[in-house]
Amino acid sequence: MSKQYSHIPVLADEGVEYLQPQLGQVFVDCTAGLGGHACLIAPAIGPTGTIVLNDMDAGNLARAEESARIAMSPDDPKSANVVAIQGNFAQLPQELVKRGIQADMVLADLGFASTQVDDPERGLSFRHSGPLDMRLDQSSPIDAKELVNTLPEKEIGDLIKQFGEEKHGRRIARKIVEARALAPIETTDQLADLIRSAVPYPKGPRSPIHPATRTFQALRIVVNDELGSLGLLLRSIGFGAKKVQSGDTGWLSPGARIAIIAFHSLEDRPVKQSFARLGDEGLVELITRKPVGASEQEIGMNPRSRSAKMRVCRVLDSTIG
Repeated sequence: MSKQYSHIPVLADEGVEYLQPQLGQVFVDCTAGLGGHACLIAPAIGPTGTIVLNDMDAGNLARAEESARIAMSPDDPKSANVVAIQGNFAQLPQELVKRGIQADMVLADLGFASTQVDDPERGLSFRHSGPLDMRLDQSSPIDAKELVNTLPEKEIGDLIKQFGEEKHGRRIARKIVEARALAPIETTDQLADLIRSAVPYPKGPRSPIHPATRTFQALRIVVNDELGSLGLLLRSIGFGAKKVQSGDTGWLSPGARIAIIAFHSLEDRPVKQSFARLGDEGLVELITRKPVGASEQEIGMNPRSRSAKMRVCRVLDSTIG
């Protein structure tokens, strides 16, 4: 693995194995992060290949581009064909069409780079004290603090229940509203402490996940419209696959392999359903009938990989069996 980045990409070996990169192909990384997956794909596609990196985080995108260029062409990084696009991956297929780029491989890792999770200023983790932000794109107008301090109690409870699958959502919402009536809730540890006081948290060696986990997940999903973006990407995959079948030029090449790595059921379920539907329609071949998970060795090195599930499909046309 290149020394140019320290982030450990999830399911790294499995990603390369199932995407099957070939010399000269186009690899599209919808969620570039720090470029971990791209740097592993780069040697296989070689200097004649193309890497497209997309991310909402401008800082991470710049680091990913630098790492990918070095991985593709160590002697002359500037010559490497790396395209960096900042934005939501929901709009990426349109951007590729504008640029006349067709993907041979598509990867969407729906997790977060370690720089984001471990940065207290991002407010993504209750394990660090920081502002209640949670935005991946810092130019977005609404952060978690605004949601927590302005939404009605019922809406907060519904949000936590739906997007966090938290059975104590109503109780947590009531606690939040009571607390903010005295003073605004502005930091991650403030919110985490409130949730802990509202939700039973048995102690012991086999204790469940931290009581704030599901609420933080729900707020993060809503702040970044994660499920809405995923839905748009899945629809674009369907549209792209239909274009391939009809012989039209779109953002996907015939035989393109698409891998999506999800980290919880709210992400994995629509991916599973979408791939299955496209398979039934004869638009894709399901490469993975069951999701691919991390090995025990990887989990030991990177505990965050424990919940990762990767599903892979291949776009079909009339010439591909």
